[in-house]
Amino acid sequence: MSKRLRRLSTLLPVVLVAALGGSAAIAGTTADSLLSRGKPVLASSIEDNTTTADKAVDGNTATRWASMEGHDPEWLRIDLGQPADVHRVKLTWEAAYAREYRIEVSNDGTTFSTVKSLTSQNGATDDITGLTGHGRYVRVVGTKRGTAYGYSLFEAEVYGVSDSTGDTQAPTVPTGLASSAVTATSVGLSWTASTDNVGVAGYDILRNGVAVATSTTTTYTDAGLAADTSYSYSVRARDLADNVSAASAAITVQTSAGGTGQFVLAAAGDIAEQCTASDSTCIHPKTVKVVDFIKPANLITMGDSQYDDAHLSDYTNYYAKTWGKYKSITKPVTGNHDTYDSPKYNGYDKYFGDAIAKPQGKRYYSWEKGNWHFIALDSSDYMTHDTLATPRDDQLAWLRADLAKNTKGCVAAYFHHPRWSSGDHGDNDDSEQFWRILTGAKVDLVLNGHDHDYERFVPMNGDGNADPNGTVEIVGGMGGAHPYDLSPAHPTTAKLLSTYGVIKLTMTDNSWTSQLLGLNNNVEDSSPTYTCRAKG
Repeated sequence: MSKRLRRLSTLLPVVLVAALGGSAAIAGTTADSLLSRGKPVLASSIEDNTTTADKAVDGNTATRWASMEGHDPEWLRIDLGQPADVHRVKLTWEAAYAREYRIEVSNDGTTFSTVKSLTSQNGATDDITGLTGHGRYVRVVGTKRGTAYGYSLFEAEVYGVSDSTGDTQAPTVPTGLASSAVTATSVGLSWTASTDNVGVAGYDILRNGVAVATSTTTTYTDAGLAADTSYSYSVRARDLADNVSAASAAITVQTSAGGTGQFVLAAAGDIAEQCTASDSTCIHPKTVKVVDFIKPANLITMGDSQYDDAHLSDYTNYYAKTWGKYKSITKPVTGNHDTYDSPKYNGYDKYFGDAIAKPQGKRYYSWEKGNWHFIALDSSDYMTHDTLATPRDDQLAWLRADLAKNTKGCVAAYFHHPRWSSGDHGDNDDSEQFWRILTGAKVDLVLNGHDHDYERFVPMNGDGNADPNGTVEIVGGMGGAHPYDLSPAHPTTAKLLSTYGVIKLTMTDNSWTSQLLGLNNNVEDSSPTYTCRAKG
């Protein structure tokens, strides 16, 4: 936004109340409290690194969130931390205001319902009362800008009553804890749901008496275990007010023998924006701490490791200071942002060097570890975003030949642009050739980035339909770049999240398991343990 327009904001009336029937709004009920201050917040876009989403809930009217200029729609989503009755939303606009917008609520952060639509607004302060929404997430969606610029909020305040207000009653103790799908390196757990007077928020999983993970469902897969070893498990329930139940009756589980060649990998795409750890809203210094926690044998990056135009100076100033500590064990691929440099790929090639960027003379290559064959592809060669790209015979011919000569029992491939996605970019026809070849060769796992979210699919065939003998695709573009909006999930989607984190992959000679670890190293998703398919 221009300085001229910011100065204009001082000339606007101090308070212009969003008209509900044309009258000034009245504050919410005395029982209402401010629920949004300092809570996690996401935005559809930001103007720059000084106008990030968290500035809208920091209680400081000298700071602001601003979206990119000249684009509709844009949104700001606040996570209240727990469900609440939402009665009032107060928005303090900068000069770049919303002429038309709506207020939405959601229980899961993905499916939203509208509680109020507003039109013919004139900026300054909108104090909207009398709302009757209920949910954990509140989203302000601007649909028509009041200026030629973007949307800019000094403060977004949500008032209401949390479900857990005054709650001191713990959930019931989980029952029916049982194990399933036990392998040499993982244990699947399930249990009967607890009940609570307000609502169960999740479960702590205890291994040998120590909490090792949390789950919002009644299942969990504990991965990265030692073969032929006994483990004791119990679970306890936690409610929205953080009241905790006693632990369930413990069970003892013995992992199976074998599992030789086990190793752990970390993976993510869309990582380093142009910010450093001195900025508390900068995410890639936080996601690299998750990599530290995982302690991977190798690090896979699924493209767009550096934003925005991926110059060498950007790689040096930002990516290198965080994820760059793992450069020697990184197995990268390019993304579309690596093509924005001039010449294309200049920053990527020079930062990683030929030994990492082009280990076999091209930006596509393969490598092996244990009984696994990994294929790194350069999908940027194929992207038109308008029409189906003409196949590049060199890379496709290389891919077919590489698969044909593979002797390993397990195969994974990764490239930037996903064939299937419920994110902002959606399905990508330009990746059709890759997907068909890989599924035809019974590749076990495909990793992608590009959409700034997390999405794990059930096994699929070449047509993208569910097939228990198919290939699993995981979109992992949540390494640090600002998140994108989500579209409705595919029928084959197993988990879809707008979040930040790193994928942990636990591989054995004949199986694999994935987990998504959030910024606090908490497990936000766990896959089943998949057995590698017979090749040939």
